[in-house]
Amino acid sequence: MKKNYLKLTAALFAAITIGFTSCSEDTTEKVAPTVISLDVNADNSLATIYFSEGVYSMNDKTGVLTDADFTVTLSGGDLTLESSVVSHTTGANSASIALTYSDTISDGSDLLTVAIATDAIFDEDGLAVVAGSVNDNLNLMGTETNTFVVSNNISANTTWETGNIYILAGRIAVLDGITLTIEPGVVVKGQAGSAENATALLIARGAKLMAEGTAAQPIIFTSVADEIQPGEIESPNLDPTLNGLWGGLLVLGKAPISVAGDGIEASIEGVPGDDNNGKYGGTISADNSGIIKYVSIRHGGANIGEGNEINGLTLGGVGSGTVIENIEIIANQDDGVEFFGGTVNVKNVLVWNNGDDAIDTDQSWGGTLDNVIIINPGDEAFELDGPEGTMVAKHTIKNGSVFADGAEGLVDNDANSNVDMDNIYFFGLAVGQDFDELPTTYTCTFTDFEVTLPAATAITDFFKGGSDAFVSSVAAGANTVGADKTQYADWTWASEAGELADF
Repeated sequence: MKKNYLKLTAALFAAITIGFTSCSEDTTEKVAPTVISLDVNADNSLATIYFSEGVYSMNDKTGVLTDADFTVTLSGGDLTLESSVVSHTTGANSASIALTYSDTISDGSDLLTVAIATDAIFDEDGLAVVAGSVNDNLNLMGTETNTFVVSNNISANTTWETGNIYILAGRIAVLDGITLTIEPGVVVKGQAGSAENATALLIARGAKLMAEGTAAQPIIFTSVADEIQPGEIESPNLDPTLNGLWGGLLVLGKAPISVAGDGIEASIEGVPGDDNNGKYGGTISADNSGIIKYVSIRHGGANIGEGNEINGLTLGGVGSGTVIENIEIIANQDDGVEFFGGTVNVKNVLVWNNGDDAIDTDQSWGGTLDNVIIINPGDEAFELDGPEGTMVAKHTIKNGSVFADGAEGLVDNDANSNVDMDNIYFFGLAVGQDFDELPTTYTCTFTDFEVTLPAATAITDFFKGGSDAFVSSVAAGANTVGADKTQYADWTWASEAGELADF
C-alpha cells in the first residue's frame, strides 16, 4: 500500500510540474515584426527593404508583398520618382523595389522613403508589421554613366558596348530586319515585372542577335536586383537559387515547326498572343538568327499569367544558320532551355538550379545538343516531347552529365518522342527519380548511359520500361561518359562557385 501511495504522489508532482511548464509556454508574448532597414544599390535602380523575420501579405501565412503594401516617395533633390515595382517571395524577410526616375543624375541629396501602412504586412503568426517608414539616400550619380535604360523596341541596327549596363524596362523586341550587337562583357539587367509587364529581350523572326562574349568577358543577362558590374562573374548580392525576378531571352526564327493543324507558325510561349513579334516558325531550315556565345542568363522566369513563365533561353523555330555555344542558365523559374521546333545546333550548355525542366524539346526540334551539364533541376533533367503535327524531325542529345539532386525525374519521354541520346552520365540520384519510358512511335537510340547509384538500389529502380538495357552502373567519379566541364571553366558562375568539382 505504501509503495502505491508513493507512486501516486510522484505522478501527481509530475503532472503539476508539466502543468506549470505548459502555462509558462502558453503565456510567452509574441513580438510583432519590424522593419530593419532600406538599402539602395549602387546605380539607384533597386531598393531592398529588410524585415526582422519572414513576412506575408495576408495574416494566414500566404501572399507575396505588392506595390499596394508600400508607399514609396522621393524628396530632397531634383529627381522625380517615375515608378516603383515591388518583388517579393512568400515568407522572405526582404522585398526588392525596382525604381525608375526622371533622370539618371543624382547629387546624392535625394532621399528615398518607404512607408508601411497599419495591418498591411504580417509574420507567420499573423502579427502585423509595426507601421512606420525607413529611408536611404540615393547614391551620387554624375553625368558620365555606364547605365542605359532601354524602353522601346529596337528598330534600327544597334550596338551595346563593352563596359556598359543596359536595363530592359519591359519586353524589348529586336524587330524584323534589325541586328542588335552586344559586345563582350556587357551586362543586361531586366526590371521587375509580371503578366503583360514581364521584361524580356525578344529577337523577332528576321532579326539577328550578335552576342559574342568571350571566356574572359562573358555577356551576362540578369535582374536589376543584381548589383553585379561589368567585369564580375559572381553576383555580389543575389543567391544562385533566386528566380523569377525578370523574364528571359527569346530567339525566334523561320525554321520548320510541328504544331497541331499543321500550321507553319505559332505564338511563342512566354509572350502574350497579341504581340506579333512573338510569332515563330516557317519553311527556311537554314534560317540565321545570329550568333550567341559565352552568355550567362540568370534569375529569370517571370510569370506572365496562369502559370505561364518565360524560359531562361527560348528557341522558337530557330534555324541551323544560327550559332549558339557556351550558354549558362542559372535559377530560372521555368525551363532552362526550351526548343520549339527549328533546326539549330547548340553546344556547351550548363543549367543550374532551374525551377522546371533543364532541357525541354517540343514540336520536332531537328538539331543537336552537344556537351550539356545539368545541376539540380526542379522537375525533369530532360523533358522530350514529340511532334504535334505531321512534320517530323529527330533531335540528338549527346555528351551530358546530370547531378539530379532535387529533381523530380531524369528523362521524361512521350510515346512519340523522336530523339537519340548518347554518352549521358547521371549521379546524385534520389528515390523516385526515373527515366520513365522508351518511345515507341519512332525508332530512337539510347546508348552508353552510366549512373552512380545510391546505396542499396538497382538500375531498374531508376530506369524503367526497358531503358535499363543501355545503362551501366559506375562508382562515383569513375564515369567514362558525360560532359567536358573544361568548356565552362573560369567564365561561368557555376565554375567560380565550385559547383563543377564533382563533374
